Amino acid sequence: MGRQAVTIRDVAREANVSVATVSRALNGHTNVAEPVRQLVFEVARRLRYSPHAAARSLSSRSTQTIGVVLPDLHGEFFSELIRGIDSVARASGRHLLLSSYHGDPEEQAAALRAMRGRVDGLLVMSPYAEQPGFLAENLPQPLPVVLISTQLPEPAWPVFEIENHAGAMAMTRHLLSLGHRHIAFIGGPELNHDARERLRGFRDAIAAHADARRSEFAGDFDEASGFRAGSAIAAGDPAQRPDAVFAANDMMALGCLYAFAQAGLEVPRDIALAGFDDIPLARFVHPSLTTMRVSITELGANALKRLLAQIESDEAATDERHVLLPELVVRQSSGGPRTAATTPGRQKKKS
Repeated sequence: MGRQAVTIRDVAREANVSVATVSRALNGHTNVAEPVRQLVFEVARRLRYSPHAAARSLSSRSTQTIGVVLPDLHGEFFSELIRGIDSVARASGRHLLLSSYHGDPEEQAAALRAMRGRVDGLLVMSPYAEQPGFLAENLPQPLPVVLISTQLPEPAWPVFEIENHAGAMAMTRHLLSLGHRHIAFIGGPELNHDARERLRGFRDAIAAHADARRSEFAGDFDEASGFRAGSAIAAGDPAQRPDAVFAANDMMALGCLYAFAQAGLEVPRDIALAGFDDIPLARFVHPSLTTMRVSITELGANALKRLLAQIESDEAATDERHVLLPELVVRQSSGGPRTAATTPGRQKKKS
C-alpha cells in the first residue's frame, strides 16, 4: 500500500497547535505569533505537507489558476505565446489550465464551459467570436476575460491583437521595393482573423502598384501547407513563376523553403521568400528568413498582466484594444534589389 497523504491534522498534532492555527499560519494571517508560524512551517516542510488546493479555493474563493483556451498548442507561435503567459503566471504564483480545440467550434464551446469553477480568469483566442452570441453564451459568468487576436463586432472585453494589415502591407511594400513585381501569397485558415487581415494587407499593397500582380495559395499556418504551396509554385511554368513568395506566417515560409530546396530552386537567387511572426527558428535557417517581427511572448505576457489586474481589482470588463505593431526584419531570403541582369530567365548572355 502507498503512503497515506499527510493532512493538516497531522501538522497540527506534530506542532502541538490547533488546526485553525496551522491554517492561519500557512495562509499568511497576521494573528499568529512569529515563533508559532516558524514552527508550523518547519513541521509542514518536514512532513512534506501540501495544502489542498480545492479546499483553499473554497475558503478563499480563489483557485490561483488561469484558464487559457487556444486554437492549438502545436507550433512555434503558440509555444512562444504560452511562454509569455507562463512567465507572468509563475511570477504571480498562478497555475495555468490549458485547452485547445483544433478548429472545432463545439470543442471550443465545451472547453470554455468546462473552465467554470476551475479558474479565476480566462485568456481566450477564438475564431468563432464573430458568431452572434458565441462567447456570451459559452463564457462562464461573471469570470474575468481577456481576448487575444480575437475579432468582435462590438468588443465587451479587453482585446490584445497584432496590427496584421499594416504588417502585411509593410512586407509587401518591401518586396516591391526590391523590384519583385509578381508576388505569391500563402494564406492562413479562412476563419482566422490574423490570416484574413494579412491577406487584406497584401492585396491592398499590390493594388497600389499598377505594374504589380499577385497569385494566392491556400495555407493552414503549418509547415505542411507551406510545403504544398511551395511545391505547386515550383512545379509551375518557370516563365510564370512569381518573383517572390510572402507566406502569412513563418511556419508556412519554412515549409515553402524546404519545397524549393527539394525542387532545386535557390532562395533568393531564383525566388525570394518572406514570412510573418519572427519565430526563433526564422533566423537560424539558411537562408535566414525575412519576416515581420511580432513579440509573441510580449503579447501573451501583457494579456495575462491585464487579466490579473482585472481579477485583483474585481473591476468590470471593458472594451479596450491593445494593438502590437509588427517590425520589418530584413534577412537573406528576400534578396537584394532585382534588375534585368539578376532576374531569372532574363540573365545577360555572355559574349
